[in-house]
Amino acid sequence: MLKCFFLLTLLIYSSAALSARLPAKNYENQERTITLPLNNWASQRVISKALGAMVQSLGERVEYKNISSTDQWGALRKGLVHIQLEVWQVSMAKDFERMVQKKYILDAGTHQAIGKEDWWYPDYVEDICPGLPDWQAMNACAEVFANKGSNGKGVYYAGPWDYGDGDIIRALHLDFIIHRFENDTQVWRKLAQATKHQQPIMLLNWTPNWTDSKIKGKFVKFPAYHPDCETKANWGLNKHRLKDCANPSNGWLKKAVWPHLEEYSPCVFQLVKNINLSTAMIADASALRVAENHSEDYAAKLWIKKYHAEASKWLPSSCSNTFNNQS
Repeated sequence: MLKCFFLLTLLIYSSAALSARLPAKNYENQERTITLPLNNWASQRVISKALGAMVQSLGERVEYKNISSTDQWGALRKGLVHIQLEVWQVSMAKDFERMVQKKYILDAGTHQAIGKEDWWYPDYVEDICPGLPDWQAMNACAEVFANKGSNGKGVYYAGPWDYGDGDIIRALHLDFIIHRFENDTQVWRKLAQATKHQQPIMLLNWTPNWTDSKIKGKFVKFPAYHPDCETKANWGLNKHRLKDCANPSNGWLKKAVWPHLEEYSPCVFQLVKNINLSTAMIADASALRVAENHSEDYAAKLWIKKYHAEASKWLPSSCSNTFNNQS
C-alpha cells in the first residue's frame, strides 16, 4: 500500500512538472474572435465599438458582450472577454490591482487622460445652496436635495458602481441617502430633468465626460484625498471611520487584457498597448452618445473619423491592416 502511495505521488508530481514545461497553447492556426466588454457608461461603449473596428481592420473577428464592470474581471481572467480600455482608478483600482497581482489579468498600460470621480452638481445649485462647493454647506441645505421618499434627507443620485459613497456619508455625517440607478443613461436623464427646471441636484459625475463641455458644474470639495484616508481610521476628521475625504483628483485610467492575448493575437495585443486615450477623446466619445444622442455604432464611426490620425498610429506597423480604408 505504501509503495502504491509513493508511486501515485511520483506520478502526480511528474505530470505537474511536465505540464509546467509544456509550451504555451498555439493559437496561430485557430479561428480567432476578439470579444470586447460593453459596460454601463457611454464612453466605454463607444470607444469599445471603435476598438472593434480597429481590431477588424487587422483581420480578426469581433464580438461584443454586455457585462457589468464587476463581472468583467472574472470574464477577463477566463478569456470570455479580452480587452478593457477604461479601467478607472477610483471605482476599479482594488479589483484591478488584486487581479494583476495574482496574474489573472495583465496591466496593458496607462492612458494620458486623468480622471476624477466624485459628488457633483450644476453651477446654478450654488444659488440654492450657498456655501457650495464646500462639503460643510451640504447638511444645512440637505432638505433642498430631498425627495418625497427621503424623509427630509438629501438625495445623492449615483450609478451601480462602488465609489464608497456610503462610507463618505457615514464618515462625514452627511444628512444624505443614496439613490442608485442601473446605468449612466438613467443618471443623465435625471440630470436633464433637473437642469431643465433649474432644480437642485447632487449626483455622481466624473471627468473626462460629456458634461465637461455641455453643463457647467463643480465637484464638491471634501477634505483632500490621502491614501491613509482609506486605511487608517484615525487619519482624518472622523477618528473612528475610514473615507472621510474626497476621492483622488488625479486618478489614472488604465487598460486591462486577458493574460493570453499576446499569444492569441499578437497584433491586437500590440494595438492595445499602443492605444493612449486623451481626456478629449474620452469626453468626446461620451458627448457623441449622450449629448448628441447618436447611436453607439454611429458615435463610434464619428469618433474614429475625428481621431483617425491618432488611431492610425496605434495600429502596429508590423501588421497588415485595412484601417485607412475606413476613413
